[in-house]
Amino acid sequence: MSLSAALEGRYKSTIIDGNVDRDFVSTALRAVEDETVAAVGVTVMGGPQLCSAIAVSKAIREKMPALPIIWGGAFPTVCPEAALNASYVDYAVRSQGEDTLIELLDALAECRDQALNSITGLSWRLRGQVVHNKDRKFSAASLNRMLPYDALENPRQYLTKTYLGRRTIGYQAALGCRFRCTFCGVATMFRGKMALPPASRLEQDLRFMKDRFGVDAIQFYDHNFFDREVDMVPLLEVLAKFQMPWWCFARSDALVNLSERSWALVKKSRLRMAYIGAESPSDWLLHDIRKGTNRDQTLEAVEICRGHGVIPELSFMLAPPQDPEGETEKTFEFIRLIKRVHPATEVMNYVYTPLPRRQESSNPASARAASVFRDCAGRPVIFPRTADEWAEPQWVDYWCHQDAPWVSERLRRRIVDFTTVLGCRYPTVMDIRASKWGKSALRALASWRYRFQRYDHPWELRVSRKLIRHWDPRVMSL
Repeated sequence: MSLSAALEGRYKSTIIDGNVDRDFVSTALRAVEDETVAAVGVTVMGGPQLCSAIAVSKAIREKMPALPIIWGGAFPTVCPEAALNASYVDYAVRSQGEDTLIELLDALAECRDQALNSITGLSWRLRGQVVHNKDRKFSAASLNRMLPYDALENPRQYLTKTYLGRRTIGYQAALGCRFRCTFCGVATMFRGKMALPPASRLEQDLRFMKDRFGVDAIQFYDHNFFDREVDMVPLLEVLAKFQMPWWCFARSDALVNLSERSWALVKKSRLRMAYIGAESPSDWLLHDIRKGTNRDQTLEAVEICRGHGVIPELSFMLAPPQDPEGETEKTFEFIRLIKRVHPATEVMNYVYTPLPRRQESSNPASARAASVFRDCAGRPVIFPRTADEWAEPQWVDYWCHQDAPWVSERLRRRIVDFTTVLGCRYPTVMDIRASKWGKSALRALASWRYRFQRYDHPWELRVSRKLIRHWDPRVMSL
């Protein structure tokens, strides 16, 4: 919708959402039969969405060989070389795509191939070689545009019943993040830049969504909702007016430094849960990944959230390549400590999968050999060089933080078993499908395993979770 809003008045666009349209490939093929279609743009993330992007791109290329196919989003931003090492991708847009897409469409419409060199944020092929133009500067222009909700076939289908409300909507207020965590795709996308919307824009949007669609809860997708307090107060005042339950991303250092006046606004606005990237209990690792927070701040944030009626949702990166087993066990103990401090704390466990470095076409072999990571056998980890390779099952799991080459099968099973026992001992509040008696049964069944740290092979818990239809919060989302 952000791209569509930027194109308005210059190019007509049609939105196809593969999350809703399960036959989106056929829908896309019908759409490109229109001779006025100038190009196809595909928003691509790594993991399962990459597989879908490949499927639709291949189908379009076979049906309309001359139609330009443009990839944008997280995957081509992180892996532009791999995206263009595919015959079904013509152009890769890195980072923010609104202005780059417009300039590219202008060049294509006027058949000005020489103009491609000057389009910042674009990667493309010149005589068979991949060319990466200069990075585009950060832009906050999209914060001044109203999203074209009417461009969606049925906007109300995006409203979902969640633990927050009966009609919860996903919404992004701010752009970017001013931090540069080395493992985060947001840092690659925005390079430490961030912009918050004017309070008037947030109020206008929330008023529109409440009056037009009956929205009664919000899940904010801002990459870091709580930033500098002086900038956040006007937005908190808007949220306090609407008093709709909400969820957001947050940092522990921002929460512990929030004044009591701001916490009063948070309480009035009805913040229910804050997703905090705790990542690790080891300060050395937090320093290495440039997280900018520490173990003590995580514990302090948990305490502060408990005192103000907010559930902290902590994410942890397990099995870092430096010491997979040792750091994983250390994190398990830290999670147990947090559960003693605040049992309602939600915990999300993921395998640490750092982003691959951008490969330059001038010397791809050296870029691949420069990997500092080694697999379980001690061999250097070689990242895929093509989109098709990234779509293989083991690399889809990598993008989804489920597995990594340096994680042994024994350790992977240990992580799965611990996460199963933890999730049953403390069923997530986000699960509105499982019954109260079902959750109570899970707690009882898992209590002895959790107490005595007997995590191995919890077969009875897996069977019980299926019977009561217990959700895994890591795969639950709007």
